[in-house]
Amino acid sequence: MGKVYLLGAGPGDPGLITARALRRLEEADVVLYDALVHPDLLTHCRPDADLVFVGKRAGEASARQERINERLVTEAQGGRSVVRLKGGDPYLFGRGSEEAAHLRRAGVPFEVVPGVPSPLVAAAYAGVSLTHRELSSSVSYVTATESPEKDRSSHDWAKLATATETLVIFMGLRKLGSLMELLVDHGRAPETPACVVQSASLPSQRTVVGTVATIADRAREAGLGAPALTIVGPVVALRDELRWFDTMPLFGKRVLVTRPSGQAAALSSRLRDEGAASVLAPTIRIEDPADSAALRDAAREVGTYDWVLFTSKNGVERFFTELRAQGGDARRIGSALVVAIGPGTARALRREGVVPDHVPAEYRGEEVAKIVLGAHDGDLDGVRVLLPRAAVAREILPETLRAAGAHVDVVAAYRNLPPTEDESARIRDLIRGGDVDVVTFTASSTVENLCALLEAEGGPSAAEALAPLTVASIGPITTRTAVRLGLRVHVTATEYTNDGLVDALRDYFTSP
Repeated sequence: MGKVYLLGAGPGDPGLITARALRRLEEADVVLYDALVHPDLLTHCRPDADLVFVGKRAGEASARQERINERLVTEAQGGRSVVRLKGGDPYLFGRGSEEAAHLRRAGVPFEVVPGVPSPLVAAAYAGVSLTHRELSSSVSYVTATESPEKDRSSHDWAKLATATETLVIFMGLRKLGSLMELLVDHGRAPETPACVVQSASLPSQRTVVGTVATIADRAREAGLGAPALTIVGPVVALRDELRWFDTMPLFGKRVLVTRPSGQAAALSSRLRDEGAASVLAPTIRIEDPADSAALRDAAREVGTYDWVLFTSKNGVERFFTELRAQGGDARRIGSALVVAIGPGTARALRREGVVPDHVPAEYRGEEVAKIVLGAHDGDLDGVRVLLPRAAVAREILPETLRAAGAHVDVVAAYRNLPPTEDESARIRDLIRGGDVDVVTFTASSTVENLCALLEAEGGPSAAEALAPLTVASIGPITTRTAVRLGLRVHVTATEYTNDGLVDALRDYFTSP
C-alpha cells in the first residue's frame, strides 16, 4: 500500500510552497495537479514521475472530482507515493477534505501538508493587511461558488454583510455586482473600501481598488479575470501605504531568458524575486563534443598538468561527468592548481569536491591568464595547462599562455549549438508578437544565435526586431558582440553574473 499526500502549493509564486510540501513533491511517483499550480513547481518532480493534470476552473471542462478520488485510491493501492498538488491550501475551499474522507473510507493512508492560503498572499502582495489593530479585528472567508447539490445557498448575507470588518470573497468575479448589492442590502455601507486582486504574487498580478458601490464596474472596466479574490473592508485603504510588490522596478516586465535549458532556473528565480516574468527562450543547446576522445584523455591524464582552467559551469559539469565515467573523482586532479573564471563556475567545482585555488576579480579569460602568468613571473616555459571548454570559444586565453611558453591543451568538453527549428520559430514569434519587454544575453553565443534565427527567414533584421526591446548584457565581451551585430545595448552588468545582470536591470528601470 502506498500513501497519498494532499499538498498545498500556495497561490501564484512557486517560492511560497513550504519546505515539507516540496520534499513530498520531490519524492512522489505520481502527481495529480490543479490548474493554478505554477508550472515551475513541476520541475522539482522526479524525471520518472507521472504528472497528471486534473485542473478545474469555473466555466471550463475539468476532471470530475469522483474520477480524481478514484485515481488517488488506485495509485496508492498500487504501492505508489501519490501527491495531490493543489493551489493555496487543500482545506480552504479546495475540496481537500472530500478527498481525504474518500481516502479514509477506502483504507488508504494519507497526509495533509497545509499551504499558504490565497487570501493571505493576495492581501500581502496587494498591500492590504487583513487585520489591523485600529481597522479590523475579524475576518470572514466566503466562497461565491457553492456545491450545485445544495438546495439553497448556505450564506446568511444578513449576518455576513456586517459580521466582520474584513470580508474575503473567493471565486466571485463573475457575480461581483450582485454580491456587492447583497452586502449593501444587508447593511454594509456602499462607501466601504474594496479591491479585487487577480493572479496574486505573480508578475501578472493586477489590483483594482474601489468601494462596495463601484468595485464591480471598475473590475469589469479593467478586464480582470480569474483567478481573483475580492477584499472588502476598511483595511483596503492601507494599500497606498503598504503596497510593495507592484511598485518594484521590474514588476510585470516580460524578460526573455536566452540561457540554455537546464541553466535558466537561477536567472528566472532572481527575475521573479524582482517581480518580473521570465520567458524561457534558450538560444543555445549544450551537446557533447563531436569527438569525445580528447576529453577522455584529458580526464585520464588530468593529474599530469600544472594548471586546470575552467571557464564555464558547463565545462566543469562535462569534465567531471567524464571523470566519473572512468571511475575517478576529484582526487585525480592531484597537485594541479585549479582556476574558476567566476563564482558560478566556482560553485560548480565545489559541488564536485574541488575548491578552486583562484577566482579572478573580473570574470574574463584575460584575467585568468594574468593569474597563471603572475604565478610564474611571466615565464611559462615547461608549464602544462589543461583548458576544458566549449568547442568554439575566444582564443585570447590559450594564445596568451602559449605566447609565454606554456603547453596548453584546449579540450572540447561540449558544443554550443543553435536551437532546433521548432524552438527557433517559437522564439521568433515571441519577439515579433510583442510578447516580451526585455531580452537578456549571457554569452556571445546567445547573441549570435538569436540574431541568426531572427534573420533566418528574411523580414526585418535582428537589430530592427529587437529595437523596441530593452537589451541587457551580462558583461562587456557579450556587449561587444551585440554591438558588432548592430544591436543597441541598454544595460551592461558590471558584475558578470546572474545577480549582477538582474541588479543592472533593476538600476536601469529605477533611473529617472
